[in-house]
Amino acid sequence: DHIKMCILIEVAQGHTNQQIADRLFLALDTIKWHNENIFGKLGVRNRTQAVRKAQELGLLGRDPP
Repeated sequence: DHIKMCILIEVAQGHTNQQIADRLFLALDTIKWHNENIFGKLGVRNRTQAVRKAQELGLLGRDPP
């Protein structure tokens, strides 16, 4: 899903949920909901683990953002 990838990239770049919400013109609760959904799909419990797992799976490209 495109929005989830956009959010994951923003998380990998170190942006806060509020910054992501502002940048993507979405509600903060929407970002939090998507984060939980992303964590579930990746089988992780937090942002750091999500970025690491996404990198391992090649979802963020070759180099870390």
